[in-house]
Amino acid sequence: MTTLRVRIGDFTDMKSNFAQTWKDAEVGKRAKPRHELIFRTYEDMHRVLSPARLEVVMVLAGQGPLSMREVARRVGRDVKAVHSDITALINCGMIDRTEEGISFPYDRIHLDVDIEAAA
Repeated sequence: MTTLRVRIGDFTDMKSNFAQTWKDAEVGKRAKPRHELIFRTYEDMHRVLSPARLEVVMVLAGQGPLSMREVARRVGRDVKAVHSDITALINCGMIDRTEEGISFPYDRIHLDVDIEAAA
């Protein structure tokens, strides 16, 4: 089962992950794919992963490639609105567009979010 981990992080997290992968590659160690999507802030994550967009993802999960019209039909919304959501999800790297259609290449999503009191 392939899980996409979604979390809040900063540039330092991304930089250290990249640096470690680079070091591993230099010594011939094969890099494991990182199934991770990192947002800078909770607000960024919430804006991109709105309830309507998560509904699109849920419709795609386990279905293989679907056309945009079929996704719109399954979520009961107009194609123009669904197109906007699909574009945002493609741009953030959560879903893929191929010649066969739109797909979600994971079996599940794990949200890893810590919320702390304001200072």
